[in-house]
Amino acid sequence: MTPIIEAEGLTKVFPGHIVAVDHVSFAVEQGEIFGFLGPNGAGKSTTIMMLTTLLRPTAGHARVAGFDVVRQPERVRASLGYVSQDLAVDDNLTGMENLILQAGLYHLPRQEARRRIAEVLHLVGLAHRAKDRVETYSGGMRKRLDIAAGLLHQPKVLFLDEPTLGLDIQTRREIWRYVRDLRANTGMTVFLTTHYMEEADLLCDRVGIIDRGQIKAVGRPAELKAGLGGDVITLRLAGIASTTEVTAVLRRIPSVNDVRFYNGEHVITARDGEKTLPLVFEALQQVREKVVAVTLKQPSLEDVYLAITGRGLRDDQESREDAIRHRIRMRRVRA
Repeated sequence: MTPIIEAEGLTKVFPGHIVAVDHVSFAVEQGEIFGFLGPNGAGKSTTIMMLTTLLRPTAGHARVAGFDVVRQPERVRASLGYVSQDLAVDDNLTGMENLILQAGLYHLPRQEARRRIAEVLHLVGLAHRAKDRVETYSGGMRKRLDIAAGLLHQPKVLFLDEPTLGLDIQTRREIWRYVRDLRANTGMTVFLTTHYMEEADLLCDRVGIIDRGQIKAVGRPAELKAGLGGDVITLRLAGIASTTEVTAVLRRIPSVNDVRFYNGEHVITARDGEKTLPLVFEALQQVREKVVAVTLKQPSLEDVYLAITGRGLRDDQESREDAIRHRIRMRRVRA
Protein backbone atom coordinates (compact mmCIF):
# COMPACT_ATOMS: atom_id res chain seq x y z
CA MET A 1 0.00 0.00 0.00
CA THR A 2 1.29 3.48 -0.91
CA PRO A 3 1.85 5.69 2.17
CA ILE A 4 -0.54 8.63 2.45
CA ILE A 5 2.35 10.91 3.51
CA GLU A 6 5.86 10.55 2.11
CA ALA A 7 8.88 12.76 2.70
CA GLU A 8 12.31 12.24 1.19
CA GLY A 9 15.25 14.47 2.06
CA LEU A 10 12.88 17.26 3.10
CA THR A 11 14.90 20.35 4.03
CA LYS A 12 14.16 23.92 5.05
CA VAL A 13 16.90 26.54 5.33
CA PHE A 14 15.90 30.08 6.29
CA PRO A 15 17.89 33.23 5.47
CA GLY A 16 20.95 33.50 7.64
CA HIS A 17 21.76 29.82 7.02
CA ILE A 18 19.30 28.68 9.70
CA VAL A 19 18.73 24.96 9.03
CA ALA A 20 15.31 24.29 10.57
CA VAL A 21 14.74 20.87 8.95
CA ASP A 22 17.68 18.83 7.72
CA HIS A 23 17.02 16.12 5.09
CA VAL A 24 14.21 14.27 6.87
CA SER A 25 12.70 11.15 5.32
CA PHE A 26 9.69 9.20 6.61
CA ALA A 27 6.37 7.68 5.56
CA VAL A 28 2.94 7.59 7.20
CA GLU A 29 0.40 4.88 6.41
CA GLN A 30 -3.31 5.38 5.79
CA GLY A 31 -5.28 5.40 9.06
CA GLU A 32 -2.28 5.90 11.34
CA ILE A 33 -1.93 8.35 14.18
CA PHE A 34 1.68 9.40 13.61
CA GLY A 35 3.50 11.79 15.90
CA PHE A 36 6.62 13.92 15.74
CA LEU A 37 8.12 14.06 19.24
CA GLY A 38 10.75 16.61 20.16
CA PRO A 39 11.47 19.73 22.22
CA ASN A 40 10.72 23.27 21.15
CA GLY A 41 12.82 24.21 18.14
CA ALA A 42 13.37 20.63 16.95
CA GLY A 43 11.81 21.30 13.54
CA LYS A 44 8.35 19.82 14.14
CA SER A 45 6.26 22.83 13.14
CA THR A 46 8.47 23.68 10.18
CA THR A 47 8.02 20.14 8.84
CA ILE A 48 4.25 20.27 9.22
CA MET A 49 4.14 23.67 7.49
CA MET A 50 6.00 22.23 4.49
CA LEU A 51 3.67 19.23 4.34
CA THR A 52 0.63 21.54 4.40
CA THR A 53 2.14 23.83 1.69
CA LEU A 54 2.46 26.80 4.07
CA LEU A 55 6.23 26.77 3.56
CA ARG A 56 8.11 25.82 0.40
CA PRO A 57 10.90 23.27 0.98
CA THR A 58 14.46 24.34 0.25
CA ALA A 59 15.24 20.81 -0.93
CA GLY A 60 13.76 17.33 -0.99
CA HIS A 61 10.32 16.05 -1.91
CA ALA A 62 7.04 15.35 -0.13
CA ARG A 63 3.68 13.94 -1.15
CA VAL A 64 0.39 14.08 0.74
CA ALA A 65 -2.52 11.90 -0.41
CA GLY A 66 -0.53 11.19 -3.57
CA PHE A 67 0.04 14.86 -4.49
CA ASP A 68 3.36 16.71 -4.58
CA VAL A 69 3.47 19.59 -2.09
CA VAL A 70 5.39 21.85 -4.51
CA ARG A 71 3.93 20.93 -7.90
CA GLN A 72 0.33 20.28 -6.77
CA PRO A 73 -0.27 22.51 -3.72
CA GLU A 74 -3.98 23.06 -4.44
CA ARG A 75 -4.62 19.30 -4.58
CA VAL A 76 -2.65 18.83 -1.36
CA ARG A 77 -4.62 21.53 0.47
CA ALA A 78 -7.91 20.02 -0.68
CA SER A 79 -6.86 16.69 0.83
CA LEU A 80 -5.92 17.87 4.30
CA GLY A 81 -7.19 19.59 7.41
CA TYR A 82 -4.77 21.70 9.43
CA VAL A 83 -5.09 22.81 13.05
CA SER A 84 -2.26 25.10 14.12
CA GLN A 85 -0.94 25.83 17.61
CA ASP A 86 -2.84 29.12 17.62
CA LEU A 87 -6.63 28.96 17.84
CA ALA A 88 -8.36 30.12 14.65
CA VAL A 89 -11.85 30.54 16.12
CA ASP A 90 -13.59 33.87 16.71
CA ASP A 91 -14.66 34.36 20.34
CA ASN A 92 -17.40 36.80 19.33
CA LEU A 93 -19.20 34.23 17.18
CA THR A 94 -21.06 31.10 18.21
CA GLY A 95 -19.59 27.69 17.50
CA MET A 96 -22.08 27.25 14.68
CA GLU A 97 -21.25 30.66 13.16
CA ASN A 98 -17.53 29.85 13.21
CA LEU A 99 -18.16 26.67 11.27
CA ILE A 100 -20.49 28.39 8.79
CA LEU A 101 -17.71 30.89 8.11
CA GLN A 102 -15.19 28.08 7.66
CA ALA A 103 -17.53 26.15 5.35
CA GLY A 104 -17.73 29.25 3.15
CA LEU A 105 -13.95 29.33 2.89
CA TYR A 106 -14.07 25.71 1.71
CA HIS A 107 -16.79 26.68 -0.84
CA LEU A 108 -19.11 23.97 0.45
CA PRO A 109 -22.65 24.12 -1.00
CA ARG A 110 -25.17 25.34 1.59
CA GLN A 111 -26.94 22.02 2.06
CA GLU A 112 -23.69 20.06 2.31
CA ALA A 113 -22.30 22.65 4.72
CA ARG A 114 -25.28 22.24 7.06
CA ARG A 115 -24.91 18.47 7.00
CA ARG A 116 -21.16 18.56 7.62
CA ILE A 117 -21.45 21.14 10.40
CA ALA A 118 -23.95 18.93 12.22
CA GLU A 119 -21.69 15.90 11.74
CA VAL A 120 -18.47 17.50 12.98
CA LEU A 121 -20.18 19.15 15.96
CA HIS A 122 -21.46 15.72 16.99
CA LEU A 123 -18.04 14.18 16.33
CA VAL A 124 -16.22 16.56 18.69
CA GLY A 125 -19.00 16.59 21.29
CA LEU A 126 -20.10 20.20 20.85
CA ALA A 127 -23.58 19.83 19.35
CA HIS A 128 -25.18 20.96 22.62
CA ARG A 129 -23.07 24.16 22.66
CA ALA A 130 -23.32 25.04 18.96
CA LYS A 131 -25.40 28.19 19.53
CA ASP A 132 -23.26 29.51 22.41
CA ARG A 133 -20.63 32.17 21.84
CA VAL A 134 -17.10 30.78 21.80
CA GLU A 135 -16.05 33.22 24.54
CA THR A 136 -18.07 31.01 26.93
CA TYR A 137 -16.15 27.85 25.92
CA SER A 138 -13.37 26.24 27.96
CA GLY A 139 -9.89 25.89 26.46
CA GLY A 140 -10.54 22.27 25.56
CA MET A 141 -13.85 23.12 23.88
CA ARG A 142 -12.19 25.84 21.79
CA LYS A 143 -9.55 23.40 20.62
CA ARG A 144 -12.23 20.84 19.74
CA LEU A 145 -14.07 23.49 17.73
CA ASP A 146 -10.81 24.28 15.96
CA ILE A 147 -10.44 20.59 15.09
CA ALA A 148 -14.05 20.49 13.89
CA ALA A 149 -13.32 23.36 11.49
CA GLY A 150 -10.45 21.36 10.02
CA LEU A 151 -12.76 18.40 9.39
CA LEU A 152 -15.57 20.16 7.50
CA HIS A 153 -14.37 19.27 4.01
CA GLN A 154 -13.75 15.60 4.94
CA PRO A 155 -9.96 15.62 4.52
CA LYS A 156 -7.96 12.44 4.09
CA VAL A 157 -5.29 13.66 6.51
CA LEU A 158 -5.62 15.83 9.62
CA PHE A 159 -2.50 17.74 10.72
CA LEU A 160 -2.44 18.81 14.38
CA ASP A 161 0.44 21.08 15.40
CA GLU A 162 0.90 20.81 19.19
CA PRO A 163 -2.85 20.19 19.67
CA THR A 164 -2.77 20.34 23.48
CA LEU A 165 -0.15 23.04 24.02
CA GLY A 166 -0.98 25.12 27.10
CA LEU A 167 -3.88 22.89 28.20
CA ASP A 168 -4.05 21.21 31.61
CA ILE A 169 -3.58 17.44 31.80
CA GLN A 170 -7.31 16.70 32.18
CA THR A 171 -8.14 18.73 29.07
CA ARG A 172 -5.24 17.16 27.17
CA ARG A 173 -6.61 13.70 27.90
CA GLU A 174 -10.02 14.84 26.69
CA ILE A 175 -8.49 15.95 23.36
CA TRP A 176 -6.63 12.62 23.07
CA ARG A 177 -9.93 10.77 23.47
CA TYR A 178 -11.57 12.80 20.70
CA VAL A 179 -8.62 12.23 18.36
CA ARG A 180 -8.76 8.47 18.98
CA ASP A 181 -12.53 8.48 18.42
CA LEU A 182 -12.05 10.47 15.22
CA ARG A 183 -9.69 7.87 13.80
CA ALA A 184 -11.92 5.00 14.95
CA ASN A 185 -15.06 6.54 13.42
CA THR A 186 -13.62 7.82 10.14
CA GLY A 187 -10.37 5.94 9.48
CA MET A 188 -8.69 9.30 8.99
CA THR A 189 -4.91 9.62 9.10
CA VAL A 190 -3.70 11.97 11.85
CA PHE A 191 -0.25 13.59 11.86
CA LEU A 192 0.52 15.47 15.04
CA THR A 193 3.49 17.21 16.60
CA THR A 194 4.10 17.26 20.34
CA HIS A 195 6.73 17.74 23.01
CA TYR A 196 4.62 15.89 25.59
CA MET A 197 6.06 12.38 25.89
CA GLU A 198 2.86 11.01 27.46
CA GLU A 199 0.85 12.34 24.52
CA ALA A 200 3.09 10.58 22.01
CA ASP A 201 3.14 7.38 24.07
CA LEU A 202 -0.60 7.04 24.67
CA LEU A 203 -1.98 8.51 21.45
CA CYS A 204 0.35 7.62 18.57
CA ASP A 205 0.63 4.34 16.67
CA ARG A 206 4.14 5.34 15.64
CA VAL A 207 6.46 8.15 16.68
CA GLY A 208 9.27 9.94 14.89
CA ILE A 209 11.83 11.36 17.30
CA ILE A 210 13.15 14.63 15.89
CA ASP A 211 16.02 16.71 17.24
CA ARG A 212 17.69 19.78 15.75
CA GLY A 213 15.94 19.28 12.46
CA GLN A 214 16.86 15.61 12.03
CA ILE A 215 14.86 12.43 12.55
CA LYS A 216 16.74 10.22 15.00
CA ALA A 217 14.36 7.25 15.21
CA VAL A 218 10.92 6.09 14.04
CA GLY A 219 8.87 3.29 15.55
CA ARG A 220 6.04 2.23 17.79
CA PRO A 221 6.41 3.69 21.31
CA ALA A 222 6.73 0.21 22.84
CA GLU A 223 9.42 -0.74 20.32
CA LEU A 224 11.42 2.43 20.95
CA LYS A 225 11.32 1.87 24.71
CA ALA A 226 12.19 -1.81 24.37
CA GLY A 227 15.21 -0.75 22.31
CA LEU A 228 16.85 0.59 25.46
CA GLY A 229 17.18 -3.01 26.60
CA GLY A 230 16.10 -2.74 30.21
CA ASP A 231 15.07 -0.55 33.12
CA VAL A 232 16.09 2.99 34.01
CA ILE A 233 17.84 3.82 37.30
CA THR A 234 18.18 7.49 38.17
CA LEU A 235 20.66 8.59 40.84
CA ARG A 236 21.05 11.92 42.60
CA LEU A 237 24.37 11.84 44.42
CA ALA A 238 26.08 13.89 47.13
CA GLY A 239 28.83 14.95 44.73
CA ILE A 240 31.77 13.59 46.72
CA ALA A 241 33.33 11.90 43.69
CA SER A 242 33.62 13.47 40.24
CA THR A 243 31.04 12.79 37.55
CA THR A 244 33.75 11.11 35.47
CA GLU A 245 34.70 8.74 38.31
CA VAL A 246 31.10 7.79 39.02
CA THR A 247 30.30 7.22 35.35
CA ALA A 248 33.38 5.02 34.93
CA VAL A 249 32.59 2.68 37.84
CA LEU A 250 28.95 2.41 36.86
CA ARG A 251 29.82 1.48 33.29
CA ARG A 252 31.92 -1.42 34.55
CA ILE A 253 28.82 -3.17 35.90
CA PRO A 254 28.10 -6.04 33.42
CA SER A 255 24.33 -5.49 33.32
CA VAL A 256 24.58 -1.74 32.66
CA ASN A 257 23.92 -0.76 29.04
CA ASP A 258 24.47 2.98 29.27
CA VAL A 259 25.17 5.80 31.73
CA ARG A 260 24.45 9.46 31.07
CA PHE A 261 24.70 12.53 33.29
CA TYR A 262 21.70 14.77 32.77
CA ASN A 263 20.13 17.57 34.80
CA GLY A 264 22.29 16.85 37.84
CA GLU A 265 21.53 13.12 37.86
CA HIS A 266 23.13 9.93 36.60
CA VAL A 267 20.67 8.07 34.35
CA ILE A 268 21.48 4.38 33.98
CA THR A 269 19.92 1.96 31.52
CA ALA A 270 20.35 -1.60 32.77
CA ARG A 271 19.12 -5.13 32.19
CA ASP A 272 17.02 -6.23 35.18
CA GLY A 273 17.11 -3.06 37.24
CA GLU A 274 16.23 -4.78 40.53
CA LYS A 275 19.28 -7.04 40.35
CA THR A 276 21.48 -4.23 39.08
CA LEU A 277 20.61 -1.78 41.87
CA PRO A 278 22.68 -3.51 44.62
CA LEU A 279 25.63 -3.61 42.20
CA VAL A 280 25.22 0.13 41.66
CA PHE A 281 25.48 0.78 45.41
CA GLU A 282 28.59 -1.41 45.62
CA ALA A 283 30.19 0.47 42.72
CA LEU A 284 29.49 3.83 44.35
CA GLN A 285 31.20 2.67 47.54
CA GLN A 286 34.38 2.20 45.51
CA VAL A 287 34.54 5.97 44.94
CA ARG A 288 33.05 6.79 48.39
CA GLU A 289 30.00 8.38 46.84
CA LYS A 290 26.70 8.73 48.72
CA VAL A 291 23.21 8.42 47.26
CA VAL A 292 20.79 11.27 47.97
CA ALA A 293 17.89 9.84 45.93
CA VAL A 294 17.30 6.88 43.65
CA THR A 295 14.46 5.77 41.37
CA LEU A 296 13.93 2.58 39.39
CA LYS A 297 11.37 2.51 36.58
CA GLN A 298 10.56 1.18 33.16
CA PRO A 299 11.78 3.42 30.33
CA SER A 300 9.70 6.29 28.97
CA LEU A 301 9.95 8.04 25.63
CA GLU A 302 11.86 10.79 27.41
CA ASP A 303 14.46 8.18 28.38
CA VAL A 304 14.57 7.09 24.73
CA TYR A 305 15.08 10.70 23.65
CA LEU A 306 17.88 11.16 26.19
CA ALA A 307 19.60 7.95 25.07
CA ILE A 308 19.40 8.90 21.39
CA THR A 309 20.27 12.59 21.58
CA GLY A 310 22.15 12.96 24.85
CA ARG A 311 19.67 15.66 25.86
CA GLY A 312 16.24 15.72 27.45
CA LEU A 313 12.94 16.81 25.97
CA ARG A 314 12.89 19.77 28.34
CA ASP A 315 16.24 21.09 27.12
CA ASP A 316 16.64 23.99 24.72
CA GLN A 317 13.34 25.66 25.56
CA GLU A 318 14.66 28.69 23.69
CA SER A 319 13.08 27.67 20.43
CA ARG A 320 14.94 27.96 17.15
CA GLU A 321 11.57 28.08 15.44
CA ASP A 322 10.56 31.03 17.62
CA ALA A 323 13.80 32.74 16.60
CA ILE A 324 13.01 32.04 12.95
CA ARG A 325 9.51 33.48 13.27
CA HIS A 326 10.94 36.55 15.02
CA ARG A 327 13.40 37.14 12.18
CA ILE A 328 10.63 36.80 9.60
CA ARG A 329 8.44 39.27 11.49
CA MET A 330 11.34 41.74 11.76
CA ARG A 331 11.95 41.55 8.00
CA ARG A 332 8.25 42.26 7.37
CA VAL A 333 8.40 45.27 9.69
CA ARG A 334 11.49 46.63 7.92
CA ALA A 335 9.84 46.05 4.54
